[in-house]
Amino acid sequence: MFHQLEDLPIPQQKKLDLLRENLKSFQRVCVAYSGGVDSSLVAAIAYEQLGGQALAITGISSAVARHLQTEAHQQAQWIGIRHQECFTNEIQDPSYNQNPRNRCFTCKQELHLQLKKIIQSAQDCQVVDGVNHDDLNDYRPGIEAAHQAGVRSPLAELGIDKASVRAISRALGFPWWNKPAQPCLASRFPYGESISSKKLEQVEKAEDLLRAYGFEEIRVRTQDYAAKIELPPHRIEEFIINVGREKIVDQFLSLGFTSVSIDLEGFVSGKMNRVTSK
Repeated sequence: MFHQLEDLPIPQQKKLDLLRENLKSFQRVCVAYSGGVDSSLVAAIAYEQLGGQALAITGISSAVARHLQTEAHQQAQWIGIRHQECFTNEIQDPSYNQNPRNRCFTCKQELHLQLKKIIQSAQDCQVVDGVNHDDLNDYRPGIEAAHQAGVRSPLAELGIDKASVRAISRALGFPWWNKPAQPCLASRFPYGESISSKKLEQVEKAEDLLRAYGFEEIRVRTQDYAAKIELPPHRIEEFIINVGREKIVDQFLSLGFTSVSIDLEGFVSGKMNRVTSK
């Protein structure tokens, strides 16, 4: 059992205890594991309770930034859980690459198809994911695809929200407890604009460039090869002063963007989903 480094408020402690009981109730589990703070908590507790009967699998495609693949592998090693990667091919499906509003449904459908192929020889193996209770209030068509595939979401089922995930992860000493959310690269494109491996790579290189300047919580949103940089509001001035306008413009143009701007509102997770409410 992971050693608890600090006390939790009673409600969160009870949720951690329930999560342990929930995952222990399965004979075997396969965790749909991205390396984010949510699925990492599920993977860690699954390993804690089930040992070698817990497996974490990370879906790999051109929409998953390479640094996230590396981090997922490193975190799985830290936890101790068996870890595999599987390649998904949603980019070839028009229901994904034409970027409709339910694009994530196709992505998760493909992921869980591949997971089933991997675990088909393991009897009584339950696929679980890291969907938390807050996710149920957002526009997440991928959740429906997971439900249709018979996937369980222990965090959501037990009412464990994002704040509790981070608090529990911190109390258990997980170094990534405050890791920023990092949705797939396809989320940088407005619905209806087609997605290709080339465009995904362009966005990935642009965000890698910004991270090299010390900015972790960022997004490079694009529309018709015009790039818009999102930074935390309190760091926008720092970025302009310390990095320099001309340098960023030159670097982004060299990546194939036609223009680059900074979103004055700043970074807002899920900003592209605002259109779904109109």
